[in-house]
Amino acid sequence: MTATGVLSYTRSGGFFATQRRARRPRQPAVPVGADRGLWLGLVLALLSALPVMLARYPQMSDYPAHLARYHVMLDGGRSPALAHWYAFRWAWTGNLGVDLLIRPVAAIFGLEAGGRIIVGLIPPLTCLALLAVERVLRGRITGASLFAFAFVWSPMLLLGLVNFALGLALALFAFAGWVRLDGRAWRGWLFVPIGLAVWLCHMSAWAVLGVLVFGYEWRLRGLRAACLAPWPLLAPLLAMAAGDHGAGSLSWGPYWWIYKRAIWERAMRDRVGWLDHASLALVALVLLGAIAWRRFDWRLGAAALLMLGLSLVLPRHVSGGDFVDFRMVSSGLMVACLAIDWPGAGWALGLAPVLFLVRLGVTAEGWRTDSAETARLLGALDVIPRGANVASAVLVPAGVWALDHFEHVGCYAVVRRDAMVNANFALPHVHMLHLRQGGYADPSHRLGVGAGKPVLLAHFAPAAAADYLWYVGPRPPADLPAGARVLWQAHGASQFSLVAKLAKAAGAD
Repeated sequence: MTATGVLSYTRSGGFFATQRRARRPRQPAVPVGADRGLWLGLVLALLSALPVMLARYPQMSDYPAHLARYHVMLDGGRSPALAHWYAFRWAWTGNLGVDLLIRPVAAIFGLEAGGRIIVGLIPPLTCLALLAVERVLRGRITGASLFAFAFVWSPMLLLGLVNFALGLALALFAFAGWVRLDGRAWRGWLFVPIGLAVWLCHMSAWAVLGVLVFGYEWRLRGLRAACLAPWPLLAPLLAMAAGDHGAGSLSWGPYWWIYKRAIWERAMRDRVGWLDHASLALVALVLLGAIAWRRFDWRLGAAALLMLGLSLVLPRHVSGGDFVDFRMVSSGLMVACLAIDWPGAGWALGLAPVLFLVRLGVTAEGWRTDSAETARLLGALDVIPRGANVASAVLVPAGVWALDHFEHVGCYAVVRRDAMVNANFALPHVHMLHLRQGGYADPSHRLGVGAGKPVLLAHFAPAAAADYLWYVGPRPPADLPAGARVLWQAHGASQFSLVAKLAKAAGAD
């Protein structure tokens, strides 16, 4: 093999022995005509924001609860009603991405519009980050990054884990910078603040960056160098050791072996079960074929396999955060798709984003219709007074595949009525939002009732301490707490909703 061959990536996948000799890889030259892949990728990146463009209310399960937290944070105690119910205590933790961004953005556009803008930017940023990684590794955009776009709208983003999603985009950009600056003596010192910034967005995104760097260095220079190379990313360990914000708590949860299987089955979960399963099967077949035919770039592939392996052994909960292992499934599959040495033919470039486009269309249509449904549901706020104590009850039918877009809709009562609601993320030593008067937090609002079974609210626990009950679900409840008086109800396209005044003394908080 020539000296050039030692330094360059070949279509036959010859990374396994030769690549480790290089100390500073030569940046690949850009082939003639490669810009067509870049332009296609940029167009698709802009298109990835389509669901947010079509939906006034972002349809992420957890998003309204995040919006409620931002509202309390930005208010700063000025509202007597909010100050009565909530306290907000800042803590420098690895879960602050959008919390830091929302203040300047909301100051210009307002809270709800600002939140929508940030959420709408995350998918294009993730797409651009994937393009940046492939561009710096291969010198051109192939079908690999366009195929990986199918994981931009992963279950993590669809659930509303926006800090992680933002941190993942930043981690991919940072990794592209790591590769581009390979051999620069000052790269390590530059990545000390970069690693801190990624960790501040989200701890799991910081872990993804560390695995990417480790895998890249392992394939390039060997295991010993790979163990030493990520030292610039270790600064957050000092902040984690000094903090007590849920630090050190680990939990695999009950029946963890069933849960582990479930997160893999739901690696592409969105709205349509058969499509999501078929999409995952297609991705698996393409990846297995790429490995079998030695069309797999192990500079990325090693990190992808490490992430997928970690998903099997990592706990579900770390420092109060949920779905730690689930995040590694979607991230690992995204990176694995990016590692494919896609054929250079024009037809292959056009075929690569088809899966992304089909899934994007399903997501966008679901968001459009359910955003209109959310607008109808928010009519309930007309009968809820400012500062009220509201028991939110949301029916999440058991055994339904589609992600529930209305699970935290009750949190809009915090955003628009400064109300106390039992659907907030406000667990002690985990979240920055705290309940001054005690009471219930997420997931006390969830009603898991099987098909055909009645929805019983007569003894709904959070209603015992509330003034109002706000129910949302696909079917009406069979009963209400004793003495409840219905003030408002509506039958939407998919959801029934009502607000009832409870027979509780107004001062009995």
